[in-house]
Amino acid sequence: MESQEYLLTLLFLSPIIILQLIGLWKLFQKAGRPGWEAIIPIYSFYVMLKITGRPLWWILLYFVPVINFFVVIGVTIDFVKCFGKFKFSQHAAAVILSFIVFPKWGFDKNVTYLGESASQEFKEKHKVVKSKAREWTDAIIFAVVAATIIRVFFIEAYTIPSGSMERSLLVGDFLFVSKVNYGARIPMTPIAFPFAHHTMPLTGTKAYWDGVQWKYRRLPGFQDIKRNDVVVFNFPEGDTVALENQNASYYDLVRNSSWKEVNSQYTVTSRPVDKRENYIKRCIAISGDVVSMKNGIANVNGKDEPLKNTGMMPYLVKFKSPEVNFQVLEKLGFVTSEIAPTSAPNTVGVNASAVMIDELRKLDFVESAVMDPALPTDTEMGGIFPHDPNRNWNRDNFGPIKVPAKGWTVQLDSNTMPLYYRAIRTYEGNTVEKSGNDWLINGKKATSYTFKMNYYWMMGDNRHNSADSRYWGFVPEDHVVGKALFIWMSFDSSGSWFGKIRWSRIFKGIN
Repeated sequence: MESQEYLLTLLFLSPIIILQLIGLWKLFQKAGRPGWEAIIPIYSFYVMLKITGRPLWWILLYFVPVINFFVVIGVTIDFVKCFGKFKFSQHAAAVILSFIVFPKWGFDKNVTYLGESASQEFKEKHKVVKSKAREWTDAIIFAVVAATIIRVFFIEAYTIPSGSMERSLLVGDFLFVSKVNYGARIPMTPIAFPFAHHTMPLTGTKAYWDGVQWKYRRLPGFQDIKRNDVVVFNFPEGDTVALENQNASYYDLVRNSSWKEVNSQYTVTSRPVDKRENYIKRCIAISGDVVSMKNGIANVNGKDEPLKNTGMMPYLVKFKSPEVNFQVLEKLGFVTSEIAPTSAPNTVGVNASAVMIDELRKLDFVESAVMDPALPTDTEMGGIFPHDPNRNWNRDNFGPIKVPAKGWTVQLDSNTMPLYYRAIRTYEGNTVEKSGNDWLINGKKATSYTFKMNYYWMMGDNRHNSADSRYWGFVPEDHVVGKALFIWMSFDSSGSWFGKIRWSRIFKGIN
């Protein structure tokens, strides 16, 4: 099934990429360059700089997030100007529909290379009379509009901020997230500052106006969310935020103290669905599934789902002697500073993937390496969803929980209400009250409830370093942003000057 999804994605994207490259090949040839230069990533952009006459040092801007959006769009517009395409509609087509117009112009014998569009001679010859200020203003406005359309409806760049998905995704990975796989979500808060998610960079004020709110709608996609998809979504508990302490869930803060204390200590604000913090996790269970976990092993519909080889869990490693060559462990991917001593002799705690542990067990100075999940009786700070004192659950032992599906009817009682209360009230917009032993939904007594949306259960691959559905529950379908496709750039902040780029991860697919 997973291979079918990738095949569908490939079948959808391949013709677009191939057509664009064919068109670019022909246009490069018209500009006197070898056509093969068009198919080499990054280098083709460098060649476009030479064709247009833009400074070659702009290649450095290609690697700067956000700025690269503007630069690539601007150079693309300059590029098509070299072939006499000066109309706004032609510029828009070059940016958004390049896979159509590049081949069209490339094979059109009437389209010829006119010269470097950025040069003064070109502008004088072709009567481009805009001032530098006007030219840059027009380019920026167009770039903002084009980039916004691309980000909302097609593809968006995303940065991995934490280690919750290690070793599948690393801190410093820059991803492209597809909006078309699951269908692009129509903006629910349409009036917003471009490129700012929920907060303005310098002022710290809201980057949107919530005076206009649209209902949740999504364009058709070509696949549904599947188990093991890596998904970007809005943080479900991000509807309310303590501005001075945004790393912690507002609801955890309240649970650990009180509503009055939190609201007096912090500035508390609310956020619309599409302006809540973006998270990235793996979809463990889809709507209608029954999910549980025992001793660190997830179970979906009665079948154990062990972590993939890149997933991280805590292990206890026992050495044969106190003398250990930790440099050997570093070569296997272990971080020396994260190796924790324990009270047991010659034993340390590590966070590792199954592959790393398999390699570790082969070392002659290692006696044993066993997984160290939380015991069923262990409790945790912050608590586990649904934060019900009658359920003694923890991050490695919980469930079973049925994930709500659109059209599924649940019977309401003291066992099910803690699980589905927030979904019914907050995500589906109902008023929910308890009157004696009865539940009132929208003021009427209810013994059952039929869900209006599909929901998902999301978890990080780095299981003991991930805030996920185990702590805040279901992810509603209206919170889904898109599917993570591939890594386009990766920076290692701890690397040397020339080793900061993780070259092996560039253009690496996500699975």
